[in-house]
Amino acid sequence: MSNRGLASAAVGASLHPGEIDRSVVKTIADRMIAISSEMVGENLDEKLSAALPHLYTNEVGVEPFGTDVDTCRISVAVLAYLYRWWFRVESHGLSNIPDGRVLVVSNHGGQIPIDGVMIAMAMVLDADRPRFPRALVERFIQSMPFLSMWFPRVGQVMGSPENARRLLESDESLIVFPEGVKGISKTFEQRYRLAPFGQGFIRLALQTESPIVPVAVIGAEEQYPSVANLKGLSKLVGLPAVPVIPQLFFGMLAPLPTKYRIYFGEPLYLKGDPDDDDAAIEEKVWRVRATIQSMVNRGLKERSGIFW
Repeated sequence: MSNRGLASAAVGASLHPGEIDRSVVKTIADRMIAISSEMVGENLDEKLSAALPHLYTNEVGVEPFGTDVDTCRISVAVLAYLYRWWFRVESHGLSNIPDGRVLVVSNHGGQIPIDGVMIAMAMVLDADRPRFPRALVERFIQSMPFLSMWFPRVGQVMGSPENARRLLESDESLIVFPEGVKGISKTFEQRYRLAPFGQGFIRLALQTESPIVPVAVIGAEEQYPSVANLKGLSKLVGLPAVPVIPQLFFGMLAPLPTKYRIYFGEPLYLKGDPDDDDAAIEEKVWRVRATIQSMVNRGLKERSGIFW
């Protein structure tokens, strides 16, 4: 089977595991991750098994939130190329991520959430103690044909306070983007200017006594530069944004090969009552937002170019 045919079979097999013998899915995953490991020069299975030990030792290979071990293996096999070769990601400060429950709070941008995927790949591939992070998925994803099935199978969870609390109380690592869709749909002139943060992640951190690791991602906001956002059309089609991206008009569907740099800051251990009034919570929101904006500004000064 050709590599293209293998990838097509992998997508179908991993997204519909109930409709195909699991041994077939595992065979495809075995082959893909072996090929990818050889190409990128590292043992991807070893790193993923360190991040997901309970799934690698589970005969079923699926956990309550729907994470499927072979879908994760297939996905990492593909995403390792993007991480190592396309975006050439540099990760800094991964040792700042503590063991146990943690909120990984980052800036957001780039029209589609590739930045979240690259943060997750950094935590799996580059950390001395690999972690498999979760992310809360926006509800509109449920209406998108491929992503609505893929995200749950790679451990990402529909966004709700209950799901977030349950994950953290299970000592998981959770990626949060407090800018929400306003962050990801910024136009090019607004790049790296953090949109206002919501308060929910602070209340969640206080309620679960979870440390916050601030993260700055540099490179995402040039991958699909948008010159405008068609707000009227976005309301009509039920999407949070409809960006105008010039490269798409020229048939350039892939993101631009920008150089990604991801900075993990020192953890913040916040204290307080999760039911405090908005003013008290907003002070803590401001502290986290200011920390990330400062990290973003420093990262922008340090880079010599968008593509290198």
